Amino acid sequence: MGFFSAISRWFTKPAKPAPVVCQISATAEFNHKIGPLQRADVYEEPLTDFLEKLGAGEVDGGGTMQEQNGEIAWCDVHMFLQPSGNLIPSIIHFLERRGAPKGSKFKYDSADEIEQEIPFGLREGFGVYLDGVNLPDEVYRDCDINFVFEELNRLLAGHGSVESHWQGPTETALYVYGDSNAIMKPLIAGFLESYPLCRGARVVDLTPA
Repeated sequence: MGFFSAISRWFTKPAKPAPVVCQISATAEFNHKIGPLQRADVYEEPLTDFLEKLGAGEVDGGGTMQEQNGEIAWCDVHMFLQPSGNLIPSIIHFLERRGAPKGSKFKYDSADEIEQEIPFGLREGFGVYLDGVNLPDEVYRDCDINFVFEELNRLLAGHGSVESHWQGPTETALYVYGDSNAIMKPLIAGFLESYPLCRGARVVDLTPA
């Protein structure tokens, strides 16, 4: 399956109900523009194993939210947890080690039924939005977006990578995540300026500084 294969599943939720013994409803909301299959691989399945090993609760599915234009906005994973003073910090630490970006939020219901919110995330990211309609016809004919993907990953090696994409009606976005935007952006600046398909590309921060 190619990098630009269609995303076919936008929401998953297991059929089984949460066990009665789990008393805390919690949601990890990731500032991460990835689709359902990646969300499951990166967060849902590892978190399921993590909670099962601790006997501390279970994952209850996840979702991928979209902007009005169809672009991925963010994704989340819902869970039911056993009440424990150290559990939520442990989960947050685990999810940060899985790659949660800055701007993510952990939400849960407290004992007085007031929703609490904890910001978390360590990595930074930005989107490279390629113009899909305004460049000369020969640019689209002669250039290869897969080469852009490969070259960005080559230039970013050791610091970050293109983790997902979105193809809209007028732009194609490549979502880059890694250790620091301040480090990653200069590494690809020359390529974005020189490769015809990247002419006029927008580079937009996806995470807070």
